[in-house]
Amino acid sequence: MTAKTKPSDTRGSAAAVSSRQDGPGGLWDSVKKAAFVIGSGIFFLAAFGNSLTWHLQKVWGASGDFWQNLWTKLYLKFEGHALFCFGTVLIPSLAFWGLNALLLLVDTTGKPYFITRYRIQVDKNNPVDPAKLRHAVRSVLFNWVFVSGPMVVACYYLMNWRGNPCGPELPTFHWALMELAFFSILEEVMFYYSHRLFHHSSLYKHYHKQHHEWTAPIGVVAIYAHPLEHMISNMLPVVAGPVILGSHITTTSVWYCLALISTTISHCGYHLPFLPSPEFHDFHHLKFNQCFGVLGVLDRLHSTDTKFRQTKQCERHILLTNFTPLNESIPDTPKKGQ
Repeated sequence: MTAKTKPSDTRGSAAAVSSRQDGPGGLWDSVKKAAFVIGSGIFFLAAFGNSLTWHLQKVWGASGDFWQNLWTKLYLKFEGHALFCFGTVLIPSLAFWGLNALLLLVDTTGKPYFITRYRIQVDKNNPVDPAKLRHAVRSVLFNWVFVSGPMVVACYYLMNWRGNPCGPELPTFHWALMELAFFSILEEVMFYYSHRLFHHSSLYKHYHKQHHEWTAPIGVVAIYAHPLEHMISNMLPVVAGPVILGSHITTTSVWYCLALISTTISHCGYHLPFLPSPEFHDFHHLKFNQCFGVLGVLDRLHSTDTKFRQTKQCERHILLTNFTPLNESIPDTPKKGQ
């Protein structure tokens, strides 16, 4: 016998759903907050863009022509392919490996304490297992040379086919900001869906399982992945934006560096003061089926962060603006019997 649903029950369920959507932390609430932030950013750039550019130029150089003059000298001294290689290979390599060299020093020695005290998973990688680390670094180097390298070369030919990525004129400050915003949104979309694809049971055990060997990640394992996954999920979301827009090499170089530094911080395992919070992606490595994206927008849309938002890690997912570790100021809830 089928139970009849009372009209009051239906109204109550609808009200509950509406409350979840409209209340604090709901999807509609998130959309309104995002619209406010994006709208405020656009207004700020429109109203104060020229002033901001002027102040940045005052900081970076003696005049508004400082960067253009510097670029002109490089442009006249080197050929296009050399400039492209310099901007997309050498500078990003220094950014990634320079930062990770410092982090590896901490990971392998467990010192200094003023860094290790910010470890997110306090009982892990103290210090890191040397054999496991050597295996990961070998895989990372393989991906760096034999996957990332050829893809960057392919990007050079694609971008040359569209125009000249190493042209004599630098992009304006405002246009570069717009491009970086577009790159970030495109990366969020492409990484989120490709990442979830590699979590499908038919693909996970063959490809993505390698990356999840590290339930407590460290910086260098940001690109510790099967080569196919590295190509589709790590590289494509990053290189697609500059190719689509036909970006100048300077913007592309800045974007590659930002992407590499961002993913390193997301995997580093330390919630350090005045740096972006790695709690979101660290939780993904810990729990596997939550927090698939970069910015978290699509995770909120698809409710793949619901468990995360109920945890202490979510409370700690903020910019740390003092020197007290967040696992001290926001401690874990004591287990029963403690």
